[in-house]
This record gives sequence, C-alpha cells and structure tokens, in this order.
Amino acid sequence: MKIDEVYLARLRSAMVEQQIALRGVRDQRVLDAIRKVPRHMFVPPEFVPEAYNDYPLPVGKGQTISQPYIVAQMTELLELKREERVLEIGTGSGYQAAILSLLCAEVFTVEFVEELARTATERLKELGYRNIHVRAGDGYDGWPDEAPFEGIVVTAATPIVPEPLKAQLAASGRLVVPVGSEFGDQTLTLYRRQGREFKAVPIEPVRFVPLRGKVEKNDE
Repeated sequence: MKIDEVYLARLRSAMVEQQIALRGVRDQRVLDAIRKVPRHMFVPPEFVPEAYNDYPLPVGKGQTISQPYIVAQMTELLELKREERVLEIGTGSGYQAAILSLLCAEVFTVEFVEELARTATERLKELGYRNIHVRAGDGYDGWPDEAPFEGIVVTAATPIVPEPLKAQLAASGRLVVPVGSEFGDQTLTLYRRQGREFKAVPIEPVRFVPLRGKVEKNDE
C-alpha cells in the first residue's frame, strides 16, 4: 500500500488539535512531540488508515497501541525535563517510547513479549531514535541497573504498583500508572515521590490491557 506522507501528516496535525489539545493537554513540548512522531509507522499495515483515529489499535500478541489522547495525557503527567531519564513498562510497538525520547535524555523501556521487544527495537532504530534502550523482561522488576528514574510510566493496568518500581523512582520523581484489574475498574493514577512517601493523585477512569508477569502472582 502506497503511503501519502503529506496526507498522513495532516491527519496527525488534526489529531493533535482535535483529539488532544481540545481535551486539555496543554504542554507545548508534548504536543510538538506528538506532531513529530509518525503513529502510522507503529501500527500494522492494515491499520495505517486508522492510525490517527481516537482509539487504541492492536499491535499483535494481544497488545495495543494506546489511544492518542491517553498517550499525550500520560506523557504530560510525567512533567519531563530534557536532562531527565524515564522508564517505560510495556514497550508495545514503541510509540510511547518514541514520544518520550523527544522530551528527555534517555528512555529505558521493558516489554514482556520478546517478539514485540525485538520488533520495537528494529523499528525505533530504523526511524532514527538513538536515546531509547529496549529489553525483553518482566516489567514488575523495572530496570534496576539503570535506576533511579525521574519518571516511570506503566502502559498496562496493574492491581498493585510493583514495589521495585517505587524503589527505582528518584527523589521527587513521578510515576504514572493505570491501577486496577483487567475486568474491573481502572484509574489512571499519578504518584509523586516525597522522600519515602508516595502521594497518589487519581486522574480519570481508563481501560488498559493487563500487566503480565510477576504482578499476576503478587496482587493480593
């Protein structure tokens, strides 16, 4: 299928204005990053015509690329600065990581499904993103060798916030995560670290695929 890049760029611009900015995302750096990242390159070919619509899309192995507005909202909540480092749990196709990479110094992203981690690595390299590090593994454990992180974002729902992720959050760091079960209520939540304490701020109801791995055995 031949891709009309000019047409898709217009759709991307309209997506930012109509789906994201009008719904309350105000951080200009976030909006600019989303304008630059070609979402259609992060979805399967059959979904390219739908890439800039306001809903999630499947990327294989039971995983999805999140709704554009939710990606923008979660990114804005991180309040990233250029010199900071961020950890993402749930690489998926690599779209969220690509956006984060334009807002901070380094992105470390962990994907439970090895095949998705491999294809995301290849895709991000082909598209020229050089400050993103991808590995396959259990997101419950985070990436301790590279901690601490000023920002952590979890792109799958978890009934509990894994303790290793809290431990890897830097002083005054921000953690954004959908809290809830696969079949129950989920709430997008912002955690701010204040010394040894974590202040939770509920944002809004959401619907994400579940986080896989150890968290499934530690949700008591």
